[in-house]
Amino acid sequence: MTLNRLDILNYKNIAEAHLTFTAGVNCLIGNNGMGKTNVLDAIYYLSMCKSYINQTDSSVIRHDEPFMMLHGSYTRRDAEEDISLSLQRGRRKVVRRGGKEYQRLSQHIGLLPVVMISPLDTDLIRGASEERRRLMDQIISQGNAEYLDALIRYGKALQQRNSMIRNEMRDPLLYETVEEVMNSSAQVIHESRQRFAEQFTPILERFYGEIAGVNEAVSLRYSSQLNELTLPELLEANRQRDYALGYSSRGVHRDDLELLLGEYPLRQAGSQGQHKTFTIALRLAQHDFLRESNTTSPILLLDDIFDKLDAQRVERIVSVVATDRFGQIFITDTNRTHLDQIISRMPGEHVMMNVANGEVSPAKTPQP
Repeated sequence: MTLNRLDILNYKNIAEAHLTFTAGVNCLIGNNGMGKTNVLDAIYYLSMCKSYINQTDSSVIRHDEPFMMLHGSYTRRDAEEDISLSLQRGRRKVVRRGGKEYQRLSQHIGLLPVVMISPLDTDLIRGASEERRRLMDQIISQGNAEYLDALIRYGKALQQRNSMIRNEMRDPLLYETVEEVMNSSAQVIHESRQRFAEQFTPILERFYGEIAGVNEAVSLRYSSQLNELTLPELLEANRQRDYALGYSSRGVHRDDLELLLGEYPLRQAGSQGQHKTFTIALRLAQHDFLRESNTTSPILLLDDIFDKLDAQRVERIVSVVATDRFGQIFITDTNRTHLDQIISRMPGEHVMMNVANGEVSPAKTPQP
């Protein structure tokens, strides 16, 4: 799959941009804070209907503007795809495929698979379990519509149950229907996450070894309260506790994905270099996993990932992504010389663009 053209209006610091890309490697050069990452985030937003970086929709609309709009022209499975997304302050976002509006945004997820590798990925290691649950949801949802539907149903039922608890509703019959929805959805979520961890670990190990150049055991371990008890058992056993706390303390919304180096948590056992290698390997494994799940090669977004990596590790990453299993790639960097060296080792077409103060322009060819 390739993104051929991207039109941006009022997205973060980008007032307006009309960009044409190659099916190979697309490079964005500029100083920090100029808007390179915002271009990648716009691409991500068109695929996932949300920002990779910002948690609220209103934060992506350019300051003092009433709306933002994104439009992408893609080639997917030898067919043209036209996707537009618009968002007005205080209103719901609208996504259209071929000019026709989706009834539900979830119908769009997975159509345009995307993987972004960012310095923010260190939060997967240092952050709370919410970061790693989001990772599982992000990956599984793009290839499994049933999972996404279960995730949405569970989230709505959980909100309803929490509201009932806060409003001091205690009639068991009132909880029965809500908890049935939570249980049926939780079963799908739990089974999907278990299967994901089992299938994903060998892919992660392979990419970690290719990047690190050493034979270190890395793995994922799915941690869930549902590994021991069913959700109805958990909810019933903790009902009085939930009343006291004011929220639902048990369920798949408390799951975690343990990142392991050998038998120990990566957060404690790994060096800074091992942390960075692990997160990059994790995202490249995500690309491989989605390509197999969707039979469509995801767009790969590399946001300033080569900074502070030694030359050998950069060389290994480039050799990995330069293979046939990776399709269209977007790379950001602050150093033109550094980026030229990286691109010289990658086959196929490439384009260079400068980004300054939210404006994107073709980069000049350096003089010999």
